[in-house]
Amino acid sequence: MMRTTRALTAALLAVVSIGVIAFASSRKLVVPLRTRVQVFKDSHSWQAVTARGDFAPADSAIIVCDMWDKHWCAGATNRVEDLARRMDPVLRKARQTHVLVIHAPSETMGFYKDYPQRQVVLRAAGFPHPESLVLADPPLPIDDSDGGCDTPGDKEHQVWKRENPLLSIGPEDAISDNGDEIYNLLRQRNIHTLFIMGVHANMCILNRSFAIKQMTKWGLHCVLVRDLTDAMYNPARKPFVSHVAGTELVVEHIERFWCPSALSADLILAMARASGSDSGHPAAKR
Repeated sequence: MMRTTRALTAALLAVVSIGVIAFASSRKLVVPLRTRVQVFKDSHSWQAVTARGDFAPADSAIIVCDMWDKHWCAGATNRVEDLARRMDPVLRKARQTHVLVIHAPSETMGFYKDYPQRQVVLRAAGFPHPESLVLADPPLPIDDSDGGCDTPGDKEHQVWKRENPLLSIGPEDAISDNGDEIYNLLRQRNIHTLFIMGVHANMCILNRSFAIKQMTKWGLHCVLVRDLTDAMYNPARKPFVSHVAGTELVVEHIERFWCPSALSADLILAMARASGSDSGHPAAKR
């Protein structure tokens, strides 16, 4: 009798645990999104507008774009390290909320070839992608034709070997730098929303095969996490503004023509609420 009671208790606890997980993963992520609208089409004036975004955690993924261990531009390397320290708490909270985390450090897949997080992507079944949407692609508001480095004397060459080690890789994460592979994984898991963070906003964040332009053309909903990105911009080039101002101009360009943006603090808070947990991260107390 005692054994039967214990077995029934264990089974009941298992069912309750599964129910709690399912309930947590079914709660929505409610995130303020910033976009830009041209109120009067005959003017050059754009206004920032905030809209409410409702996302299911299981229908969402984070893509970490090109957060390498080292960049050929010293200024970029330093800024990426700062971004990584602020980004990792977001990734940890995402895992608690059942949001898939995809690491996409381009040109480093050899380093990860034996990682199970890499193998899970390679095992994903192939899906035909839809015909790409034809969308306007206006020029950027900054001149990055010199490579965008603001550190004098640095010359472009490949120095990265892996993702920045300050970023944790969880057992349920995925690793790929290939748009087709990532699209297959997203289709397999029925994911339609991508929160994109990393570098650089005027280059890889827009132009990689797994990044904003291509994923938007394939019909996925992208959101740029605007305080967890940076631009490759040299203030000695047009429009001759500070590096921070140049990055903001690129973010505004993305909001106008490609996708809305969100703040990491709002995303952390949304994930904490969706998982029913109280986050100790200061950003979640906003």
